[in-house]
Amino acid sequence: MRGSVDDTQDHCAVEIAMEILGGRWKLAIINKLLTGTHRFGELRRALPGVTQRMLTRQLRELEADGLIERTVYAEVPPKVEYALTETGRSLERVTELLDAWGRWYRDARPHRE
Repeated sequence: MRGSVDDTQDHCAVEIAMEILGGRWKLAIINKLLTGTHRFGELRRALPGVTQRMLTRQLRELEADGLIERTVYAEVPPKVEYALTETGRSLERVTELLDAWGRWYRDARPHRE
């Protein structure tokens, strides 16, 4: 179980960001939701390495932290959609920078034999 943001020292806001965004799939989910609202199955197909259980967990944590909203439609079968909140959208520039850095690192890192 993760700790509380309120327990994080004031002098290290990076720790707060890591507490909220930590997890292998959270930033990838946010990056996908930046393109628009998606259903669970769409997210699962867009992130082929994630298990159903892990995707569900990460989505619940993002929702609890106010970064995404989950809309359930009263249909059979049930229809559930996920979208970013304004707080989640505020991470757009962060994901762009991380994407650029990841591409740079992949291409520029020293090759090891």
